[in-house]
Amino acid sequence: MIPNYYEFQNAAKILSGEFAIENIPHELKSLGAKKILILTDKTLEKIGTLQILVDAISCKDIEIAGIYTDIPTDSSIDVINEIVKMYKELNCEAIIALGGGSVIDTAKGTRMVLAQEKENIMDLAGCELITYGKHIPFVAIPTTSGTGSEVTLVAVILNKLQNIKMEFISYYLVPDVAVLDPRMTLTLPKKITASTGIDALCHVVEGYTCLQKNPISDAYATSAIEIIRDNLVETVKNGSDKKLRLAMANASLMAGIAFSNSMVGMIHAIGHSVGAVSRVPHGDAMSILMPHCMRFNKDKLEAEYAKLLLYIAGEEVYVNTPNEKKADKTIEYIEEMIKELNEIAGLPIKLSEANVKKEDFEAIAKKSLNDGAIIVNPKHVDYDDVIKILEQAF
Repeated sequence: MIPNYYEFQNAAKILSGEFAIENIPHELKSLGAKKILILTDKTLEKIGTLQILVDAISCKDIEIAGIYTDIPTDSSIDVINEIVKMYKELNCEAIIALGGGSVIDTAKGTRMVLAQEKENIMDLAGCELITYGKHIPFVAIPTTSGTGSEVTLVAVILNKLQNIKMEFISYYLVPDVAVLDPRMTLTLPKKITASTGIDALCHVVEGYTCLQKNPISDAYATSAIEIIRDNLVETVKNGSDKKLRLAMANASLMAGIAFSNSMVGMIHAIGHSVGAVSRVPHGDAMSILMPHCMRFNKDKLEAEYAKLLLYIAGEEVYVNTPNEKKADKTIEYIEEMIKELNEIAGLPIKLSEANVKKEDFEAIAKKSLNDGAIIVNPKHVDYDDVIKILEQAF
């Protein structure tokens, strides 16, 4: 069904394939940038991933003016403000973000502050309609296959004082260039590969079902779910396979494009809160919560979940499953995939396994209802609903 009205945007140029990062100097030259600030983390510096990037882009056309490696697991206000100051002092002309969601979200926040010519990202909190501002060339290189942050219009920034994860949403947050190179994800441990892969799957499920879904976001979502179906478990088992790694990188990117336009719902709303209150890694929270939230939404999403069975299970299962059981079968397939990843990689399937305490439930529920993702969930969610889901997931 075509909505009466919808919007869709995907502004990032995508470079995908082995040795894709070697093409970054050409892209920066096209963007009119030479002096570069690289943002990454200490782990990627230690294991040599940063050095691969430095070697790949080192040439007469590029000057690496600075490298910032002190980005924490959760992007924070203070770090962004510090990087903004560093960027200005070094007279940089572009940002390259090498890392997972936290690094890329940090870069998005930095770019947003610079583009709006501010000093503090909190000056932009609550601004839903920021203008384009000054153009800051931005290249994103994901080192996980889950967040899709390299193509999304969302940045999640931790506010430590209020203990909340703030969402900044704007089309102007999308990087100019997204680079998918399988060398960047080869060193991911099994558990993180599984966790981030389920995050991508959750983006597909919510991207295909939330209130802002549209035919173009659906096309990206259904393509992504097929790739996840065929490659996630195998990638966890055999992480050194570059073809598998590249497949999951593409699935994550396509899922990111889908949900960036259709938005995510209650799984992410509760997941953000579980992360903020109980410090559960985002992908782990998604793996725990997704089946329970899908069952909560099923009465509103029977038709959509039934259609997803074709993509998550394949044609034979879809054809041989009675129509009235297709939606339940979709949830069962996702649940079985999560259980298999639990056996292979230790992916948690209960909140208790992720060190969430029952006394955290009240704070999690309250934060969930104030999370922007709850707005586009197809079914109304109240406090008691969240508590019940947390109890089921415990």
